[in-house]
Amino acid sequence: MTTLTLAYPESTVHEATAAAIIRVLEANDVEPEIVTGPKSVLATMLKNQEIDLYVSAWLPDEDAALLTPGITPLGTLFHPEVCCCIPGENAAYTSLADIAQAGPELSRTIITPTSLLAHMEKVMEVYGLTAAGFTLAPSPDAEAIAALNAILTRGELALMPLCQPCFLFHQGGFRILTDPSKALGREQTARLLLRPGLRDELEQDLVDELDELLLSVKIISAMDYAMHVEGMSADEAAEAWQRGRLLPR
Repeated sequence: MTTLTLAYPESTVHEATAAAIIRVLEANDVEPEIVTGPKSVLATMLKNQEIDLYVSAWLPDEDAALLTPGITPLGTLFHPEVCCCIPGENAAYTSLADIAQAGPELSRTIITPTSLLAHMEKVMEVYGLTAAGFTLAPSPDAEAIAALNAILTRGELALMPLCQPCFLFHQGGFRILTDPSKALGREQTARLLLRPGLRDELEQDLVDELDELLLSVKIISAMDYAMHVEGMSADEAAEAWQRGRLLPR
């Protein structure tokens, strides 16, 4: 059996994505050795060819720095997107362009995952939210998402910066605001990264299967929900997806 080193950043979304890839590898008699850690550490390892397969880079913008010479992107797994949301699927607000004129019922504090801080700073500038009294309250991603989930549970009205996939999108209960000025940036593509030379070392059937594997933000959000809310491991969530138990057919 062939072995290779597979790495993914420390987040349940990346862990869920990796679990789906691992099932493909194992079905092709490839045994992955798993490495996880901060993205900055993994980036150095990938550059030094200490990682064979990185899951997954969000391109062309978010993870462009990972594309060092010789690294080969592969596949189109799903399309991540940064969104700004508001509780209530039938909320009165539909666009970020409306928020500066919102009444006092909308909280002026915006709990913000650290990874989305630069995106939200652009939103504040483009849509005049700072002048309207809004402030960003950044915190580590997991803490911020938990706090945003609590806002949903309590039925409070506040802006919710999120990146899909995320378990909250499977859970629902909020509306995605339109972004007419594209302040949040463009949609990304989640791709695998192969170290130099790996594509030629792998069986062509496996390369083709990885290249053609289509996940989606709905699938990864559902897996993330199964891990966060239902207590599944990433492998159990991946198996549930393969068996068609995560999403209605």
